[in-house]
Amino acid sequence: MRPLRPQVRSLRGLLGTLVATFAVVASLMTAAAPAQADTTLCEPFGTTAIQGRYVVQNNRWGSTATQCVTATETGFRIGQADGSAPTDGAPKSYPSVFNGCHYTTCSPGTELPARIDTVTEAPSSISYGFVGDAVYNASYDIWLDPTPRTDGVNQTEIMIWFNRVGPIQPIGSQAGTASVGGRSWEVWTGSNGSNDVLSFVAPSAITDWSFDVMDFVRATVARGLAEDDWYLTSVQAGFEPWQGGAGLAVNSFSSTVETGGGAGDPDDPGDPGNPVACEVTYGANAWQNGFTADVTVTNTGTTPVDGWQLAFTLPSGQRVTNAWNASLSPATGTVTATGVGHNARLAAGGSLTFGFQGTHSGAFAEPDGFRLNDAVCTTA
Repeated sequence: MRPLRPQVRSLRGLLGTLVATFAVVASLMTAAAPAQADTTLCEPFGTTAIQGRYVVQNNRWGSTATQCVTATETGFRIGQADGSAPTDGAPKSYPSVFNGCHYTTCSPGTELPARIDTVTEAPSSISYGFVGDAVYNASYDIWLDPTPRTDGVNQTEIMIWFNRVGPIQPIGSQAGTASVGGRSWEVWTGSNGSNDVLSFVAPSAITDWSFDVMDFVRATVARGLAEDDWYLTSVQAGFEPWQGGAGLAVNSFSSTVETGGGAGDPDDPGDPGNPVACEVTYGANAWQNGFTADVTVTNTGTTPVDGWQLAFTLPSGQRVTNAWNASLSPATGTVTATGVGHNARLAAGGSLTFGFQGTHSGAFAEPDGFRLNDAVCTTA
């Protein structure tokens, strides 16, 4: 009988050859598969998502010169950076990566906006790449607003200057120094005409740091530039270049927001524990075929009302022609007045006034059935 061992060895050799062949094929297939390309943005406000949770934005808003940024797997770098801006004015852009909502763009799966008093911690880490042949700051921005805003300008901006190169300074003037997050900072306060700005400036460049965003938020609340029932809407890390900027990079960025406990959702008018309560004062000045009206709404409840809407019914023959401090729609019948950006929150115990002009036919009468966010109001 022919021995079996050589056959076993032969089979093993064949299997070994097949395994080696498959390994080579797999290696060739892997080598042939193209790597995911980085995305370059040259559009002034171009955006793209990275890591499935953050947004990189070009955000060239202060110059018409070309600026291009390339989004990487973990951050971005500035490529072409033409043009310049006077160093005693605003920068030419703010390319950055962010978590949250900024001018209607929200990062994938973000936890923001979140009420400040519900956020237990907001850990973040950043790694910057600097250059020496440009004028710029490396700035980490934190945005706060009285409402859960996902568009437009927030009321307070916190800026953390990790580095500054050239003859530039923050908005406003220096108000002293402070220790936040275990580091010492120059503190600057001011306004850019659209929002308050509180800046924390590092005395020397910081390349890498992991910290809690809430340390700076709480410091801002303590200075009276925000309140605990405001909202954290976004956190952003990037650069403000005045001159040049090619080669600047955010090598890596991370941001998470942890919420729990806190106030829950006290602004929900459907919450039986925090019902909306209100009083309305209506004053009118009427003449033949026309009138103006001033409406004062008072929140007599114990919690703020965000995104307030006051509904009421105009008498037959009356039509709204224009309004101020609120938007009114429709022009006749049951009308709803909605707060605008600067007065969208009605604080507990607070009042606000809006007005409108209209036309009428026949005898003039006042409207009735005032309801604030579906809660019936008393009239004074």
